[in-house]
Amino acid sequence: MGHGLNLGFRTTFVSDLATCMGTKRKACDTDDVKPKFHPLFSSYNKKIRPILNKLQHFHEGIPVPNIVVIGDQSSGKTSVMESLTGIRFRTTFVSDLATCMGTKRKACDTDDVKPKFHPLFSSYNKKIRPILNKLQHFHEGIPVPNIVVIGDQSSGKTSVMESLTGIRLTRCQTRLPLIISFKNHHEPVPEFLLGYRNKLLRITDESQIPKSIDEATVEIAGKSSKCIFNVPLTLVVRKQGVPNLTLIDLPGITWVRIHDQPENISQQILDIITEYIKLEETIILNVLSAGDIIRTCESIRMSQRVDGIGERTLAVVTKCDLIPEGSFIKEVMANVMGIDHLDYICLRNRINDETFDEARIQEAKLFETHPLLSKLDKSKVGFPVLADKLVQIQSAMISKRFPYIGNKMNEKLNVLIPEHNKLPESNPSVANEMAAFTHIVESIKEALRKILINGEFDEKELYRNQICGNARLNEMIDNLTKELRSSVKFSENFLTEEIRVLEATNGIRLPGYFHESVFKYLINSKIKSIAHLPISFVNEVLAYIESVWAQVLIDLCGDYPQLLCSMRRVMQNVLVKMKKKFMKRVVEHMDEKRTCYTSHPDFVTSYERLIANNHEQFSKAVSSRIEEINIAGYGVINLKHLFGVTPYIPNQAFELKMIMTAYWNIVLNGMVEFLALRLRFQMDGMVNKEIEMEIANKKMVNDFINQM
Repeated sequence: MGHGLNLGFRTTFVSDLATCMGTKRKACDTDDVKPKFHPLFSSYNKKIRPILNKLQHFHEGIPVPNIVVIGDQSSGKTSVMESLTGIRFRTTFVSDLATCMGTKRKACDTDDVKPKFHPLFSSYNKKIRPILNKLQHFHEGIPVPNIVVIGDQSSGKTSVMESLTGIRLTRCQTRLPLIISFKNHHEPVPEFLLGYRNKLLRITDESQIPKSIDEATVEIAGKSSKCIFNVPLTLVVRKQGVPNLTLIDLPGITWVRIHDQPENISQQILDIITEYIKLEETIILNVLSAGDIIRTCESIRMSQRVDGIGERTLAVVTKCDLIPEGSFIKEVMANVMGIDHLDYICLRNRINDETFDEARIQEAKLFETHPLLSKLDKSKVGFPVLADKLVQIQSAMISKRFPYIGNKMNEKLNVLIPEHNKLPESNPSVANEMAAFTHIVESIKEALRKILINGEFDEKELYRNQICGNARLNEMIDNLTKELRSSVKFSENFLTEEIRVLEATNGIRLPGYFHESVFKYLINSKIKSIAHLPISFVNEVLAYIESVWAQVLIDLCGDYPQLLCSMRRVMQNVLVKMKKKFMKRVVEHMDEKRTCYTSHPDFVTSYERLIANNHEQFSKAVSSRIEEINIAGYGVINLKHLFGVTPYIPNQAFELKMIMTAYWNIVLNGMVEFLALRLRFQMDGMVNKEIEMEIANKKMVNDFINQM
């Protein structure tokens, strides 16, 4: 069309990005060099570096969030830093760090050296570096978010940093911000530089890193002083295959001044931490001890002040082996953490001179065999999981930069258009351009209709991954139904809640009768307990619809970069409006159910059946002190805890329970039916109405014709 300009922006770019994010990456430099990195770097290499490599030539940076380490004195922050970076910051370290994960190190300049990457680096290399490599010719750079490690003193921050990065760090108290900057190095021999106060020291051997940091700290803060100074030390680590990543260890939070510390020492530390974590391009790695009470933890409160929704905050729970029954573990087990949007990972730090491999083996053994810790969700334990989680957060933060990259591409297109207009005319026709635009829009709508609504099969490879789109949505509905059904169960504390409410609302009235408010209170409590499930369902469905729509746009608009960018904005706007409407109706539906009314005939039938089959059995069991009965459909129920209750209360509570069970089944069935119908209605409106309305609002028709 137009002058037939072909700018070469369609080279399976997005599909390549998706491929790079989901497939393992081959050795990035040479076939025989397979370095092993600590968890933080391995995850980074899998998920972040590929994206950065793809975009490194864009000349526009996506800052990598720093990691600020804070915490009380002696809380273990230095240990966290050591575990994250693999650098030991103590002068007693004598083994050569290039032993990498516990093996004897050969000379690093020989041909047979095959260093292993730690988890953070490996994960980065597999999932992010390929994407950045793909984008390297676009001349736009995407820096990886920095990771800031914070926490109380002695919480284990430095050990976490050691285990993630494979670099051992100093064991002395962190009195200065320590910035560890990793740089990819093409030479086989690593380089280490320590900078502070306009000085730059070269460290000849990795084992000397802890000593060098200690000496720099003494030079700045004094040998016998315990004061905290906001003078950063910058350790630059250049190694082959490591990501361009920055981690920051900050002084630990303390509330008790010691030695020559000023009276406002706590506020000084908090001010330093705030300075680093307030940046939106920073990931906050919040290190806690297993014995901490999370709701009173100052570092958690600080994270929430700058990251209220927790999208760039991750809690790391250390010392699980030392305090396996600590307050945090108990809260997790009881599901009473009381902190919204807080994700967490439980760890076992390296002890004494354990190698990193030995520490990971012991960690895995601990969470597999310990009577209490083995009950933790396996997706919440271990350094490899921590590394993957960090890279997931980095990936999400990097992805927010893509619209900016798209805008920069549009700006470059606008620069090229005048040059394009100088080319000989090819007799373009407005009618032809309009027909092309209409055809593309109708093709997009038809593709979405086939995939999401009709569930039709398509022979083309274009839709091979989405031929079961409608079935995928149905699967999500089935999964939601199962989750909702799991809420209908009779616990070991059978009738305890009903009895508690009945006794609390008892009044001067005939025995055996309860007020309607009792029923409403209990039903509202159950609705509140499952309210998150419909919300999660909506988010999951819309995320899937967005992924399908994005792929359709790539396949149908790939030949028109100008149109692709505009159609993506249309997609985002339509989905935002769709989500807003969907969420509003879901909340309204939940509120409607709180009014406690139904005319469904199954309600009475179900209630009468439950009473007829179980009431007499229950009454006899309680009066005869039979400890267990079997209720059809709900299994064996323990009644021992009901023997000391006022005689008529258990029967009244049982009747109340049966009424609630019958009504709750009606509520759940109606909820699933409502969500399914609402989803179909929303998708119909999206395809048949909303897309065209949004295009009209954006005046895309004229813009498209003018650009073409």
